[in-house]
Amino acid sequence: MSDNLYRLPRAVVPSRYHLRLEPDLESATFSGIANIEIEIAAPVDEIVLNAAELTIGSAALVGPDGSTRDLSARLDDPTERLHLTADGPFTPGMFELRLTYDGILNDQLRGFYRSTFTDVDGNEQTIATTQFEATDARRAFPCWDEPDFKAVFSVTLVVPNHLFAVSNGAELSREPTTGDKVVIRYADTMRMSTYLVAFVVGPFEATQPVDVDGVPLRIVAPIGKQHLTPFALEAGAFCLKWLSDYYGIPYPGDKVDFIAVPDFAFGAMENLGAIIYRETALLVDPATSGLAEQRRVVDVIAHELAHMWFGDLVTMHWWEGIWLNEAFASFMEMKATEAMHPEWDRWIAFAVDPGAERSGALTVDALSSSRPVEFPVESPDEANEMFDALTYGKGSAVLRMMEQFLGEEVFRTGVGDYLRTHAYANTVTRDLWAALDAASGRPVGEIMDTWILQAGYPQVDIGVHDTTIRLSQSRFLFIDDETDTTTWRIPMQLKVATPSGVKVHKIVMEQPTETVDIGEPVHWVIANAGGHGFYRTHYTPDLLEELIDHFEVLTPLERFTLLDDTFAFVRNGHMEAGAFLRLATAYADEHHQAIWQMLISHLGSLQRIVPDELLDAYRARISVLIAHKAAEFGWEPRDDETDLDRHLRGNLLRGMGILAADADTIAEARPRAGQLIEDPQSIDADVGQAALFITASAATEADFDRFVEAYETAHTPQLRQRFLQAVCSVDDPERAATVFDWTLAGRVRTQDAAWVTARMLTNRKSGPSVWRLLRTHWADVVKTYPKVTLRNVFEGLPALSKPEIAADIEAFFAETSVDSPKTLAQKLELLRANVALRTREAERLGRHL
Repeated sequence: MSDNLYRLPRAVVPSRYHLRLEPDLESATFSGIANIEIEIAAPVDEIVLNAAELTIGSAALVGPDGSTRDLSARLDDPTERLHLTADGPFTPGMFELRLTYDGILNDQLRGFYRSTFTDVDGNEQTIATTQFEATDARRAFPCWDEPDFKAVFSVTLVVPNHLFAVSNGAELSREPTTGDKVVIRYADTMRMSTYLVAFVVGPFEATQPVDVDGVPLRIVAPIGKQHLTPFALEAGAFCLKWLSDYYGIPYPGDKVDFIAVPDFAFGAMENLGAIIYRETALLVDPATSGLAEQRRVVDVIAHELAHMWFGDLVTMHWWEGIWLNEAFASFMEMKATEAMHPEWDRWIAFAVDPGAERSGALTVDALSSSRPVEFPVESPDEANEMFDALTYGKGSAVLRMMEQFLGEEVFRTGVGDYLRTHAYANTVTRDLWAALDAASGRPVGEIMDTWILQAGYPQVDIGVHDTTIRLSQSRFLFIDDETDTTTWRIPMQLKVATPSGVKVHKIVMEQPTETVDIGEPVHWVIANAGGHGFYRTHYTPDLLEELIDHFEVLTPLERFTLLDDTFAFVRNGHMEAGAFLRLATAYADEHHQAIWQMLISHLGSLQRIVPDELLDAYRARISVLIAHKAAEFGWEPRDDETDLDRHLRGNLLRGMGILAADADTIAEARPRAGQLIEDPQSIDADVGQAALFITASAATEADFDRFVEAYETAHTPQLRQRFLQAVCSVDDPERAATVFDWTLAGRVRTQDAAWVTARMLTNRKSGPSVWRLLRTHWADVVKTYPKVTLRNVFEGLPALSKPEIAADIEAFFAETSVDSPKTLAQKLELLRANVALRTREAERLGRHL
């Protein structure tokens, strides 16, 4: 550790923090007292801990006999270390370190930060809240800010008596003090890491607590928004009980508060007992929200509650193991949501949804610039860059793959044993593998190391000859690299059809090529039975035809992977786009929402590279693919429909209105978009959302102005986000420039600025002009957008695949340093892959169309 300037010495260890903080919301400052019980294990010349953006007032060390030594304090800004020295060395023993300090309530959505918002009565309000993961607790109090320095935290807040304040533990007492303030003391936490400490102060109010097996659960929200809490309260109660039962371990805290704040860098944060959420991830009106919006609320609640055990009770030793926290919480969120709403088919949605789920991870991991799920981390910037699609999406997908291979109960037993063995402690990845090895009797660690400790994933080529299945594996890449000879231990489930029926055979493929003799003639085989394997499957043409002929015996997820894998092979040049479009016609009668969502998404991706002169022909082809199903569903929901049916209707309408640019669909959409704006409860949420985005794709100046007004006056977080998405979806470069200016001027909240810019970059018409603005104003963007969200801007770059624009992007970033070099490298490689796809397919698509 001596070679890493960002790791602390281990001779001094904290055991308990007594924290007292007094924020001043008007001046955006705070004062603090930190009394920390420490053990000095060996003689040292200085005590070294973390601090950043703090001014130390006084420092002293109190011995067990009450003797006090004054300390000198020196803060080293580059390493964010606080060095404390005295007039001689420190001897071993138990001591109390006493510090007073001052800090700032920053506007960067990290540490102890300040946020302003307009309340339901139109008044501007200010709050102070926290976000400490990964390494920002040090901005609120001096501490040993590494996950394995676990300690107990006792928090006291001094706040104006008209404001609400909450922290990790239950409120124990409140006493008035000078200046119309109140001193609030909270119960001790369990032993936990610094990044899980939290406190929030502002004009909030709490629901009445719901008792969940003796644990009080509340939702804390800005005053005036309590009517948006019942849905989340019900989901929280269900998930808390379900997760406790799954783990077989009681919830480790004394209460659970869900806290909705107006500005938050992430979806939510798993602080023990004080889980902080972005408003869109917690506050929801079921009458005006669609399936995707409601599902996100349940997902995020389940994810954060899963962390109470997997992450909070048992914590990774250092940040290279963050996947242990996030991947498992993502995995458990799917299981909990599926348990609460089986009708939503959550695991199929997991396969199709972009971003941090399986689909996004398969995209990133198909790049040579990908990284292993677990790799060495040194600096805070490297730790923050770990929170990506690989940590969440690939990590949870390979856990699901292994769970389905081992069996759900075996996997659950291993997880429970792991948690009980390491409760209140820190672990490394091999500790989880050891528990699963013991529970299953299989070499889980040997298998999983090939998925966690090396980048990428395999392509499995499959052929059949009489009784034998022939398999070969190679790394799947969007840009081929013949020198890459990586192999994996692949836990495969083969669904095989023979004269005696259809059976599933489990194997672990370890060699580059293998054969499996079934013992009787093989009619067809699905090499990813169930669709849970994190790999691509490439079938011989005759085998693919057999599978299409037997759609009726394939599960929805198997049909999904068949189509998704085919599109992946188009992206890397192993198949032509025309072959994908031909295969797509076999799905014309498909009834599952997730498959249609994926199909429409891939059709949209292809449309980005279609030359302008072929665009009308391509749109006509899309119309032929979608029109029949869209007409079957129409515009009006039926009483006997499921949530998935309603969501599918919205996707089909968007496909017709946006991708096919069908004039009749656009004409039907505009009045419905107006209906959504005027009275959101009067229209089905998925229909209203589709109508809004269809209208945005063909927006007039009047439409744009109406969207802006709706965004600024929306009464729910979901509607506000929906209207903002419409605002930044318009084609006109001049209006896009206006919205970009708003991200720098504060009219778009800083938590949204990065994704708004990324979304505008993906627009076929206005994206290039937004890139030119971004390039010109890069210094202002870096200064204005919160550092923790800035890399989200890069998500929009791969869409700019015209060669001359792509070359300009490459040249700019070749001369521009960024804090997220891995993320940028991945997006630039994906951009190059898209340029190659455009170049390769332009003539082919012309012939096909």
